[in-house]
Amino acid sequence: MIFKSSKRILPVFLLAAFFIATSTTTAQDKLKKMPRYDQYQQMSSQLYSSVKRISPNVNWSADGKTFTYIDDGQLNTYDVGLKKVIKSEEFTPAPRSQFSRGDRPERGRQYASAISPDEKFKAFTKDRNMYISNPDGSNVTAITTDGNDENQIKYGIATWVYGEELDQNTAMWWSPDSKKVAFYRFEEKDATKYYVLYHQTKIQDSVEVEAYPKVGAKNLPVDLLVYDLETKKTTVLDTRDGQPYNDGAIGTYLYDIEWSPDGKELLFHSTNRKQDIMELKAGDPETGKTRVVVREEWPASFTLNSPEFYKLKDNKHFIWMSERNGFKNYYLYNFNGKLINKITDHNFEVRRIVDVDEAKKLVYYLAASGDNHMKMQLHRVKLDGKNDVRLTDPAYNHNVILSPNGKHFVDIAQTHNIAPFMNLMNDKGKVVSEIVKSDWSKFNELGLKTVERFQFTSADGETQLDGLIHFPSDFDPSKKYPLILSNYGGPSTNAFTENFTLPSPITEFGFLVVNIDGRNVGGRGKKMLDKLYGNLGIVEMDDFAEGIKSLYNRPYFDKTRVGVYGTSYGGTVAAMSLLRFPEVYHAAVANSAVTDWRNYDNIYTERYMNLIENNKKGYDASNLMSYANNLNGELMIFYGTNDNNVHPANSLQLIQALQKAGKSFEVQVGPDLGHTAVNFSRMMEFFIQHLILK
Repeated sequence: MIFKSSKRILPVFLLAAFFIATSTTTAQDKLKKMPRYDQYQQMSSQLYSSVKRISPNVNWSADGKTFTYIDDGQLNTYDVGLKKVIKSEEFTPAPRSQFSRGDRPERGRQYASAISPDEKFKAFTKDRNMYISNPDGSNVTAITTDGNDENQIKYGIATWVYGEELDQNTAMWWSPDSKKVAFYRFEEKDATKYYVLYHQTKIQDSVEVEAYPKVGAKNLPVDLLVYDLETKKTTVLDTRDGQPYNDGAIGTYLYDIEWSPDGKELLFHSTNRKQDIMELKAGDPETGKTRVVVREEWPASFTLNSPEFYKLKDNKHFIWMSERNGFKNYYLYNFNGKLINKITDHNFEVRRIVDVDEAKKLVYYLAASGDNHMKMQLHRVKLDGKNDVRLTDPAYNHNVILSPNGKHFVDIAQTHNIAPFMNLMNDKGKVVSEIVKSDWSKFNELGLKTVERFQFTSADGETQLDGLIHFPSDFDPSKKYPLILSNYGGPSTNAFTENFTLPSPITEFGFLVVNIDGRNVGGRGKKMLDKLYGNLGIVEMDDFAEGIKSLYNRPYFDKTRVGVYGTSYGGTVAAMSLLRFPEVYHAAVANSAVTDWRNYDNIYTERYMNLIENNKKGYDASNLMSYANNLNGELMIFYGTNDNNVHPANSLQLIQALQKAGKSFEVQVGPDLGHTAVNFSRMMEFFIQHLILK
């Protein structure tokens, strides 16, 4: 995925772009002389502190009689029976975990070693082979010896794409009893390599060579092996029903590896290349035989790669999230692969399991059963699927912290324009006590405006979609304002949110700012995303443009001055929007954009675009270079020369196409920078110059 996101909560491609770090270079020198710079400086410095935040750091006592929470720098202990705070002390945050740079894997990489659960052994990879040693590195034993640069076989390490797209930050897994260790084997010899130049600002540069399979390219053959420390035997799991590696069939991708709760089997996910079939499988580390536990299929597009997987303490059952009815729901299975029963059967999506009370056979979970798909609600249901009840107010979005005995929960509720408040609730969903309210006084004193939700009809003429609009603090409805779209826009992501949203500081330069959902939106079911499948760059961009047009009737919006920016998938949104809709957008900043999906890795891209032999038309339609002649507005392209995610070739191809088309545009380069964005001040200079000063 172009940017990382929370794997279970906000899945897929490039969600992490929401959290992208921009260049840390100093501010550009022209911005300080531009209109409203002082206004921006004054307001942006106070924006974050304008509403007192409520910390989600709530901890219950083991007996469920008290809990602690943080308010105004105080750690308060609340007594449920007395309904009051019984102790307050100054809160001191725990020190951050002290990982060294060498210990933490970089993005897309894996840890190079793993300590056994009993802390007696260390497994590690070195020079393409696997080893076992004492934790201090002494008494080394080689598990494998045939990995080398010539045959390009490697053990105990995965590929960058496995780390990026399948969240594999480790490539070795100890059994719970510390007697076995499982690990990857990859063969890179026939894989297409990509070369990224580093240190280009130095006297001598360097190169990174990565087996990075792009759309249509060969995948790396992959296997799972298990080494038994007692017998010194290595077993290769039969992950493909006795067949050799087949780039396309089930077993093309092997990931989400973990040991079963009893330590007797190795669990893993296996998909075909198209990723419309996914199997949870279990392998016997003694014989190598494997079996299917759960099989998921969604021929219309793709399956969920890593469903929520909650293992019960009896070591015999688990709760599995599946989209098989078109929405994420929960199912109870045993480890033999038998479906015991459905737990939920909603036409809205479950989000995550909060807790399971196995003694009482109760499941507590969050689901999108509120007034809209972004308002999460706490539900309680029996393990057999009976007596499902919603325990929270559907008018709000909720985050809950359940007491150990299930008799109470702390509820932090909010919406896009209502700041969070914290209540103590009983097991009937009734308010026991109001604990903390957000303080709006500074927000109001500064004259800040809450963001506004708006709705519109998508380009298909039938789907209702959402957006948010941000206003400057001194907004005057009698004036005309330019507008900027700030979107990430990737599959299963959400621009509209029901978390409290402060107005964008960009508004203080004199802009309206909007975030708009298209049919790329997450949380509204599988059939919504099926409309996007095979059509990246078309369907969602059509909808973003419709969202802009839906605001044309607002007298304070100047539809002749519209900008768009974003990073990664958001960069693609920016460039494609300007090129495909020159009548809607007039300026764009495209950071680290994918300009042709043939340039991106096959795991991510083929998941959403299908195999290229099945969808050449879709790939052609999403190629930005084919729209180069459409450029009428102002475009800034930014890329980092070290970008090993969205490779510089993406931006360079677009630059070349625009040059051939005889178009004028601007390029900003991040020397020795990776997957990132242009300096914020430089971006604002660009937008002010073209949307305000012109």
